[in-house]
Amino acid sequence: MERDMDNVVEQPQPKADGPLAQKEITADMVYSALKDVHDPEIPVSIVDLGLVYEVKIIDDWVGIKMTLTSPGCGMSAMIANNARERVKKIPGVTDADVRIVWQPQWTPAMMTADARKKLGWKV
Repeated sequence: MERDMDNVVEQPQPKADGPLAQKEITADMVYSALKDVHDPEIPVSIVDLGLVYEVKIIDDWVGIKMTLTSPGCGMSAMIANNARERVKKIPGVTDADVRIVWQPQWTPAMMTADARKKLGWKV
């Protein structure tokens, strides 16, 4: 089920008590998971490339708005699917959606210093 992320209001997650309590899903957990996702043509994570624009968490669902380095990227479906599948491995996440957006347009200035260094760019 795909959700319209523009009309979603983030709700606080209920917290259970006891040893079987589900761990709260956080944006940090999502960004950490997305560091495992790479553009196959660039040896840098989509997070360090600056491709992830927004993360929304509603209960056990995670929505991600991201872009790609080029609108003509032939790997867009694969990268989006890899991001979705990786986020679904986070404990407590039962579904995730990835939306590819083109605004704002990605520029190399969005990369982290580590990404620029890894690619041999001036830091």
